[in-house]
Amino acid sequence: MAALLWLRRDLRVRDHPALRAAIDAGGPVTPVFCLDDGLLNGRHRSGSRTQFLLECLADVDHSFRERGSRLVVCHGAPQDELPSLARRLDARSVHFTADAGPFARRREAQVSAALSRVGIGAVAHPGLFVVDGLDSIRTGAGRPYTVFTPFERNWRVQPRRRVLGAPRDLRGVSGSRASTELPRLSDLGLEAQCSDPMPGGERAARAALRRFTAGPVKGYARDRDHLSGGVSRLSPYLHFGCLSPREIEQRLSGEGEGADAFVRQLCWRDFYAHVLAHFPADARHEHQPRFRGTIGWSHAERPFRAWCDGRTGYPVVDAGMRQLRREGWMHNRARLIVGSFLTKDLGIDWRWGERWFMRLLLDGDEASNNGNWQWIASVGVDPQPASRRILSPIRQQRRFDPDGVYVRRYVPELERVPDEFLAQPWAMSRDQQRAAGCLIGRDYPAPIVDHAKARAEALQRYRAAR
Repeated sequence: MAALLWLRRDLRVRDHPALRAAIDAGGPVTPVFCLDDGLLNGRHRSGSRTQFLLECLADVDHSFRERGSRLVVCHGAPQDELPSLARRLDARSVHFTADAGPFARRREAQVSAALSRVGIGAVAHPGLFVVDGLDSIRTGAGRPYTVFTPFERNWRVQPRRRVLGAPRDLRGVSGSRASTELPRLSDLGLEAQCSDPMPGGERAARAALRRFTAGPVKGYARDRDHLSGGVSRLSPYLHFGCLSPREIEQRLSGEGEGADAFVRQLCWRDFYAHVLAHFPADARHEHQPRFRGTIGWSHAERPFRAWCDGRTGYPVVDAGMRQLRREGWMHNRARLIVGSFLTKDLGIDWRWGERWFMRLLLDGDEASNNGNWQWIASVGVDPQPASRRILSPIRQQRRFDPDGVYVRRYVPELERVPDEFLAQPWAMSRDQQRAAGCLIGRDYPAPIVDHAKARAEALQRYRAAR
């Protein structure tokens, strides 16, 4: 019996439950991806992430063609395109990987209803997260979790599905007049904002995974906060499903402290998906009711633009923001530093930072990005007081980039600044600035805010809100 495989954020052939189920239906399998303008031009529109998506689609199409099939590309809403394609191919079922976000769930419901009207079954499968059925993980009182540590304890003991291999061959598309040509980014009315992004696709993802597991993972627990290295850079591949998080967990099982620390990050990813699935209003509003409409957020354009452009005068903040613009990715420690600076030092609405990240990040995952922004803004599920989440950019730089490798890589105008002044270049005398070839106010900006004063003002904002 012919089946469609509706692809979204599961762009791989290895460990793909929906793909295996479509094969097991017994007839030809037609993989299909819908370029939906509601997503491409929605509130999280991103040229760079869409370019990465197109590369992932090209790669998975290559894998399908190697196995005797090919990717069908539709341009339109899936609730319109999928029933039409299924009728043309006489497909009796459409298999897909279930997602957790509010937009994704609405699309799933719309597609299922549209297929049902024409007598075609829509079948959801796991595959985006380590643990299947994140909705079913509950506290002893039967409620969803809103604190990570007890969620992790429960998550660790949940049953796991077996990891699936890649199919050797697929029976190809028959009788389809649908396009198999991928558009260029410009055809979609988008342009990439990032100049040096990593490549998309399952093959690139697996190469990155091999590099990480061959060595760096051993020191991950020790090195993951070091800004100049120690991380996996797998998050864009996890976001688009080029890698299976369940397969990664199994691969790292029993491999030591570093591997377990990385698996814990996969748990954080599942946790934020769990939270957004149960609290979809978090996508636009503070999780904590006491902070909804009560914090006097700033909406000042000039300091926000300085933050976006990496021109705040704080080197580690500027390095992080320039890395984001260049690569479409940012080290997680840097994400925390720049997020704290925006929401606490500048007092700017966390939603502005969330939106900017979603515009540029290749791994722009709604649940994780929203959860992390609410965490650093002290308005989300994190139970710690705001005072614990105000990060000093000077101390953070000295602790996590002590030799200045990260800052000098992304802020080259500070290249000759001596190490002892690198976190505070404005503390140099004028003669020292000339010797370093970096005059503050000309070659590099003076700080746009005083951190000590900004910290006191931030604490007062949160006290007033409560």
